[in-house]
Amino acid sequence: MDEGEDTQQRVLIWGAGAIGGAIGAALIRSGVDVTFVDVAQAHVQAIRERGLQVTGPFGGPTVRASACTPEELAGQWPLALLCTKAQDTRAAGEALRPHVTGDGAVVSVQNGLNPLILNEILGPGRVLGAFVNFGADYLEPGVVTYGGRGAVVVGEQGGALTARAHAIHALLQRFEPAAILTPNIFGYLWSKLGYGSLLFATAVTDDSIADALARPDNRAMYVELGREVMRVALAHGVTPEAFNGFDPAAFLPGAGDAQAHASLDDLVAFNRRSAKTHSGIWRDLAVRKRRTEVDAQVGWVVHFGDQHGVPTPLNALLVELIHDIENGRRTLDAAGTDGPNMRALRAAMPAISGVPGVGA
Repeated sequence: MDEGEDTQQRVLIWGAGAIGGAIGAALIRSGVDVTFVDVAQAHVQAIRERGLQVTGPFGGPTVRASACTPEELAGQWPLALLCTKAQDTRAAGEALRPHVTGDGAVVSVQNGLNPLILNEILGPGRVLGAFVNFGADYLEPGVVTYGGRGAVVVGEQGGALTARAHAIHALLQRFEPAAILTPNIFGYLWSKLGYGSLLFATAVTDDSIADALARPDNRAMYVELGREVMRVALAHGVTPEAFNGFDPAAFLPGAGDAQAHASLDDLVAFNRRSAKTHSGIWRDLAVRKRRTEVDAQVGWVVHFGDQHGVPTPLNALLVELIHDIENGRRTLDAAGTDGPNMRALRAAMPAISGVPGVGA
């Protein structure tokens, strides 16, 4: 895609679930020519036959849209928004590559550090990063729900405020008028890893996000999860950015417990305002019974922690717990109870301070 080329006319959205569906429907309503691609044949067929319905307080009229599976797709686009689950990035990127024009761009609108994977497939000059924190879920074929507004940020990996970055920013403003164009996209992506670690911890229970984060007996555990991520971010040379109640400065070295607890209070308040009460992680575990993005999110923290010599024992344990739930070795803690999953995470806290843990 040439610098300054109009990106607002033809857009390929690869992944028509919660993120891609909500954004794509808004773009269509604003007059953008959107083509959806999704691996779920039933979802594609429903969009073809009935359109894409976006329910919830921030939804809107059903939109008619072009939709196909990757095998059915033909043609090339100057701009693609990659909106798949993070663990599917490499396969989706390989399948997407032939359908982007030689000078076209791909924006990773996902959780995790997926531009790093797409760089290997497309080259870093063709990849931008995006950060989103709005509340949406896939409900059933042809239906997604948009339950709460949140941050939408886009930027070039190197930080330049290029003409194409401005054009893509303007495009995303059709979905979220308060969308931000940033010279520090990795600062937002690493902050989302910090918040994501907290969300994965809430998802080992049936409590809502707000209720889980509000429980006083688990506060020290949530604070340490966030601190581990921020310590790794600093070691990696990243300056994290604040968003929607998550204040990375509150989890950085030198910040006190009161500051961290204030950020958790802000996150509780933010999530109580959303019609989406539980995370997509929880839905993957409790409703859809499928693998989560834990390796593609929290796994990055453990990976770079190992690389930089920064211990991440609590996040590493969280990855193990999520895998145990995915594989049926554990069940979710019942809502409102102090179950074995939360006890396991809390039991790791004394060990972090040099005192042997007491077991789960």
